[in-house]
Amino acid sequence: MAKKKRNAKRPKGESGGELPFDRRAMEQAMQHFAEQLFGGEGSPLGRALELVHEAYEQRDPRRREALARKAIEVCADCADAYSLLAEDARSVQEAVKQYEEAVAAGRRAIGEKTFRQLVGQFWGHLETRPYMRARYGLAQALWEAGRHEDAVAHYADMLRLNPNDNQGIRYVLSDCLLALERHEEVERLLDEYPQDDSAGWTYTRALLEFRKGGDSPAARDALAVAAETNAHVPEYLTGNRAVPEDTPEYVEHGAEDEAINYVASQ
Repeated sequence: MAKKKRNAKRPKGESGGELPFDRRAMEQAMQHFAEQLFGGEGSPLGRALELVHEAYEQRDPRRREALARKAIEVCADCADAYSLLAEDARSVQEAVKQYEEAVAAGRRAIGEKTFRQLVGQFWGHLETRPYMRARYGLAQALWEAGRHEDAVAHYADMLRLNPNDNQGIRYVLSDCLLALERHEEVERLLDEYPQDDSAGWTYTRALLEFRKGGDSPAARDALAVAAETNAHVPEYLTGNRAVPEDTPEYVEHGAEDEAINYVASQ
């Protein structure tokens, strides 16, 4: 279950290249065209975000930490600054603590009224993204710390906030639920996204059918459907092909790179 580990490879929609969370730079550029977000460029939060973006360009961890802490001094509501400290934390317990601070900061920055108004639309609004990143990181750290029920609760609530699931939370949550043998919840989750024909979804359904009834007609049918969506997965699952150490940065539906990323996440 590598994709639930802290500091594991991030979801493909979240990052690119060696430096983490490239989308933050894009969001910063978008912010210049929408100064009302985060209170405007000249606001304390806007200045703190500039420091965070600078920190993410640093390769020296001490310099990154110094810039993150300076950002927090400028604005205590800068969730991305706490998340940066969590990513560089020396222990999972410290990561949990910093991510909890990040989640709280992100919620303060959104504001309670706006938070309630945007339920169901999170990630579609830039001001919610630091909060959602922080909560994802917190759930990953909680899982690694053995607090599995807490992690699952966070993932499930993130889908409530953003059912469009731009972050791919459903794939992580389904793996968690499978690991906990909460099969009925896996089935309900699968049914919530009936149009998803990705390898991660169709092979999960096939696995669930095998767990429920063994080598049954339903399981064989589900596996046939999964094989139609991506025929490369069985080769990697059976070990006939080795999964590369570095998984592809971008994936194409039905292609080998999708199969690699799916199997690497198990």
